Amino acid sequence: MVGVASRRAAEEMIANGEVEMNGAVVKELGTKVNPASDVVKVNGQTYTLAQKLVYIVLNKPKDFITTASDEKGRRTVLDLVNSRERIYPVGRLDRQTTGVLLLTNDGMLANKLMHPSSEVVKTYHVSLDKGLDTVHAGKLANGVFLEDGKTAPAELEIIPGTKSREIIIHIHEGKNRQVRRMFESFGYEIDRLHRVEYAGLNVHGLQRGMWRYCTEREIKQLKQAASGTVPHVTVRHEENDEE
Repeated sequence: MVGVASRRAAEEMIANGEVEMNGAVVKELGTKVNPASDVVKVNGQTYTLAQKLVYIVLNKPKDFITTASDEKGRRTVLDLVNSRERIYPVGRLDRQTTGVLLLTNDGMLANKLMHPSSEVVKTYHVSLDKGLDTVHAGKLANGVFLEDGKTAPAELEIIPGTKSREIIIHIHEGKNRQVRRMFESFGYEIDRLHRVEYAGLNVHGLQRGMWRYCTEREIKQLKQAASGTVPHVTVRHEENDEE
């Protein structure tokens, strides 16, 4: 337990009410601790969990579930990453969506990034089954009504020379399958959905299914995004976006 005692001794301390977490006495054996945010005290003395904070960006391929584990035994994004630390995906991409995915064990940062107040910008390259009508483009930009509420205004760019079938869209919400549902509400089907950027992170130079550690500059940028201080930067589509 945090380098304080053996497992058996730690269980005895918990049984004796000597261990606190976040100001409350721990009563259950096997209680999980988040190293990034939980404060553990033993007999009134605070202990810090020595765990290295890790920040990883993955170019997610299709057919991988964005979760730490799957009850159906399907492949998850953690199957693609070799990390000694216990990490988790920040937010979700559906099974068929590819692109930028952040994984970390920094729980505090992850919670801030996912909180609606941070308005973290997410940029997607959308490939449609038919050209996007200009009227629909305007409505998508102003916000559309979905079953879980109206979406916030979005920014759209139609990629030249694609007959309005290739779109870049910037949103700052995290509704479930939001981009897909936005276009489907007007009768479009998405042939391919690729997240180009998340909170300033991109996957330039990373083949699908590959990952890398974030740079110091990127980590700083993520923390700025979590505090809502990163200015919006328009991201163009990726030329070498191979499946």
